[in-house]
Amino acid sequence: MDPHLPTRNIFTPETPLDPGEGVVAQFHADRATYWRENAWLAAIAMAAGMGILWALGNEHVWTGAVGGLLAIAVRALYLSSDETRMRWDLTDRRLLGPGPRVIALDNIAQVNTIFSAVQVVTVTGDKHLLKYQADAMATKARIDAARGRA
Repeated sequence: MDPHLPTRNIFTPETPLDPGEGVVAQFHADRATYWRENAWLAAIAMAAGMGILWALGNEHVWTGAVGGLLAIAVRALYLSSDETRMRWDLTDRRLLGPGPRVIALDNIAQVNTIFSAVQVVTVTGDKHLLKYQADAMATKARIDAARGRA
């Protein structure tokens, strides 16, 4: 596989396992979490749209809510099939992301949670997101535990 191919249409890890390496956990994007986060994003966009129109003195403030809702709804519907198919595999040696993404466990400097996402920061500063995790703290704990064993 060409490592320069974009990963936008590759949803699962394509890196072969090394001899003796085994997958200990798989992290899938959670569909319910995806829709819940987009509902919150829509509420924020609706409030922001109304607030901006109110600040500008527009007499049709309600259109900000409609615009915010429609913008986020279209975006969420368009991206849902891709975002909810993403999968990361945790092995006893590496974290394998969609497509050719590979992070050695000893190359992980920090693991953070941001809402339902888990951010993996490498020692060189690269950042990777495992988005829409049903339990982001459990995902973080699983990666941290694997790092401790590596």
